[in-house]
Amino acid sequence: MAASSGSSESSVRKRRVDSRKTEPESADSCRQHGADTSKDTETGKRPESLRTGTYWLTRIVLLRSVAFIYLVAFGVAYNQNKQLIGEHGLMPCKNYLNSVKRYVGGKIGLAALAYTPSILWFLDWGDMDANLDGIALVGMALSAFVLVTGMANMMIMATLWLLYHSLVNVGQLWYSFGWESQLLETGFLAIFLCPVWTLSQVPRRCPPSLICIWTFRWLIVRIMLGAGLIKIRGDKCWRDLTCMDYHYETQPVPNPMSYYMHRSPWWFHRFETLSNHFIELIVPFFTFLGRRMCMVNGALQILFQMVLIVSGNLSFLNWLTIVPSLACFDDASLGFLFRSGGGAKKAALEIQNEDAAGRTQSPTKGILIRRVVNISLGVLIGYLSIPVVMNLFSPRQVMNTSFDPLRIVNTYGAFGSITKERTEVIFQGTLSPDPKDPQAVWEEYQFLCKPGDVYRRPCLISPYHYRLDWLMWFAAFQTYEQSEWVIHIAGRLLSNDSTVLSLLDHNPFRGRDPPRWVRGEHFKYKFSQPGTASAAQGKWWLRKRIGAYFPPVDLEGLRGYFQSRNWPHPHIPPNRN
Repeated sequence: MAASSGSSESSVRKRRVDSRKTEPESADSCRQHGADTSKDTETGKRPESLRTGTYWLTRIVLLRSVAFIYLVAFGVAYNQNKQLIGEHGLMPCKNYLNSVKRYVGGKIGLAALAYTPSILWFLDWGDMDANLDGIALVGMALSAFVLVTGMANMMIMATLWLLYHSLVNVGQLWYSFGWESQLLETGFLAIFLCPVWTLSQVPRRCPPSLICIWTFRWLIVRIMLGAGLIKIRGDKCWRDLTCMDYHYETQPVPNPMSYYMHRSPWWFHRFETLSNHFIELIVPFFTFLGRRMCMVNGALQILFQMVLIVSGNLSFLNWLTIVPSLACFDDASLGFLFRSGGGAKKAALEIQNEDAAGRTQSPTKGILIRRVVNISLGVLIGYLSIPVVMNLFSPRQVMNTSFDPLRIVNTYGAFGSITKERTEVIFQGTLSPDPKDPQAVWEEYQFLCKPGDVYRRPCLISPYHYRLDWLMWFAAFQTYEQSEWVIHIAGRLLSNDSTVLSLLDHNPFRGRDPPRWVRGEHFKYKFSQPGTASAAQGKWWLRKRIGAYFPPVDLEGLRGYFQSRNWPHPHIPPNRN
C-alpha cells in the first residue's frame, strides 16, 4: 500500500510539472520550439525502435535531397548562364524580357509577371550577368545550407523556388527540358514540409503533414505513368520490345557504361524493356495498397533510377525522380540512415513515445491554421491535377507540359520515340582563304561531352549537365534552318569568341588567328565493337560522313543573316581582308 501511495503521489507531481511545461501558444506554432533532446537515464539499454506512421526523419531526407538537386541546378546555372542567356550570350535574356515587355504593352506590370514570372523584372538590367550570377550564388548558398544541416523553413525553400523559377522562365530554349518543371514542382511541394520560421531538424510544434507526403507520392505516380504511357502510345519499338537495342547508343549523352550495355545480349534488352513497362505502368499503383506495398514502389523506383544513372548522362533528371520516391518511406523504414542516439532520431523517438503515452497537447491556434494550409495544398494539387490526369488518359497525350504559369502541377514523360541511328554535327574551321580548295585543312572543334573525337572516352557527368551539348543532340536530327542558333555559334567561332569557346572543350585555333571559314559536317556515329581492331586502337566510336549540315560560312557572308535576326555581328579581325 505504501508503495502504491508513493507511486500515486509521484504521478500527481509529474502531471503538475508537465502542466507547467506547456509551451506558449502563438499565431503560428511552427515558428516556435525546435527539437529538444533529453539525456538517457540508463546505459546499456537496447535502443528503442521507431514506430511506423510518422515522417519526421522522412522530412529531413526529402529536404536534403531537394537541396542537393537545387545545388546542382544552380551550379549549372552559375557556370553556363552567362554564355547562354547573359549580356553576350547566345540568347540574351535581356532581349527576351524586352520582347515580352513590348508584347504586354510596354509596361512591367502584372501582365508581364504573369507571362514571365521572374525577379529579373525588378533588378537593374545594366549588368545582367551580375544578376544571373547573384541569383545562382544565393541559390547555391541556401541549398548548401539545407543540404549540410538538414534544416529548412518555408522562407528558405520558397526563396529557392522563386530564384530557380526566375531562371527557368527567361532561359528560353536552354531551359526547355522537362526536368526544369519537375524541379519546380518538387521544390514547391518541399515548401510545405517546413515550419514558417523555425530552423530545426525536428521542429516539435510542426509535424510533417501527411497531405504533403501524399503530394510527393502523387508526383512519383504521375511521373512514372506519364513516362510509361507515352512509350506505349509512341514508338513501335516499345511495343515490340526492341527499343533498348538502340537506346544506349543513341541517347543524348552516353557514358562509358552505355558502351558496354549497348552490347548486352538481345534477351537482356527484351528483359530491360519489359521491366521498364512493369515499373512505369504497374508499380506506381502499389502506392495505394498500404504501407508495405508503397515502400516496395519506392524501393523499385529508386533502384530503377539508379540503373538509369549508371547507364547514361541524363542531367539531374533521375536524381530528381528519386526524391518523391523517398516519400514512400516513413521514420521506421528510414531510421537506418540516422545515427543511433543522434539528435534527429532521438527526438523522433521521444515524440513517438509522448504520442503513445497520450501526452500530446491540444491543438493551438497556429496548428489549426497550419492544418488549413495543408488541406488547401491538397485541394490545390487536386484541382491542378485534373487536366494532367485527363492528359494521361488522352490518346493525344503530350509530355513535359505545364497547364499553369507557375508550373505547380505538370505532365511528364521521356523517350516516347527512340532514334535508331546516332548522328552528330561537327564544327570545323579552316584558315584557307578558299573553302573549296581541296588542299584546305579543316580542323575540328570538340564539345565538352557530346561525341566528336572517336578516340575520346564517353564522359561521366551526371547529375551535372552541359546544356549546349544536349541541344546539339536535337540539332543533329533537325536542320540548321530549324536550329538557327547553330549558325549563331558558327559566327562566334569565326571571331574566336571567348564566351562561346568557354562552352567547348577544344578550340583548334587557340593561340592562332581565328578561322576564315567554319562549316558543319553531318556524321553517323556507332559504338565500336569490343574486341575488334578498332576497339584495340582505342576507338570508342566509328563514324561515317553523311554530308554537309551547313555550308562553309565566313563573317562577311553572315552579316545579313545576323542583322535580320538582331544578333550582334561578331568582330572582324583587323588583319582580315
